[in-house]
Amino acid sequence: MNWRTILAAGGCGAALLLAGCGFRPLYGDGAAGSADQLARIRVEPIQDRVGQKLYSMLLDRLTPRGAPDHPAYTLQVRLNEGTQDLAIRKDESATRSNLVISATYTLAATDSRNPQRLVGSATSINSFNRLTSEFATLAAQDDARERALRTLADEIRTRIAAAMENPRVFMQSPPSSSQTRQQQEQERRRSTNLGPFLPPPQ
Repeated sequence: MNWRTILAAGGCGAALLLAGCGFRPLYGDGAAGSADQLARIRVEPIQDRVGQKLYSMLLDRLTPRGAPDHPAYTLQVRLNEGTQDLAIRKDESATRSNLVISATYTLAATDSRNPQRLVGSATSINSFNRLTSEFATLAAQDDARERALRTLADEIRTRIAAAMENPRVFMQSPPSSSQTRQQQEQERRRSTNLGPFLPPPQ
């Protein structure tokens, strides 16, 4: 048995093991149904220049073939951006900062008779250097922002696809304003880059 045969056998064994555990790759052939459902989402425009970038990224990930003629869902996203100084010089000026971008999103059925609604949020934290050159600092911050938006777009896509595979995740009524504020506060306090998705309490 040569090494190619051994690798092939090992790959088959790993595939069988993953299948036995219920694993199904989100972007693999088994995700065709999810892709079809995602293609029925209409992404609403997001405010500001940063929001427009995330809007374009979401279109690429959800409806790469174009906006649906008869959408089954609408997706609304709100962004919040802030910075956290990490390293401080003796003159109290920052040398390194974190760029924190949080996204709160709502996926709702377009049919008023369908009460399905998914509310979630995600946060991405990316560091950048504050240099003596203001232009270089802005370029570093823009690069951190680009990375954060890509992470958020991927995370929102993944969470929506997972919710569509498990309809129980959908809420039957929209959250109250206090629930939304509580969820935003939880996201703000997270120290990790991206935490697990937890539906807000009903």
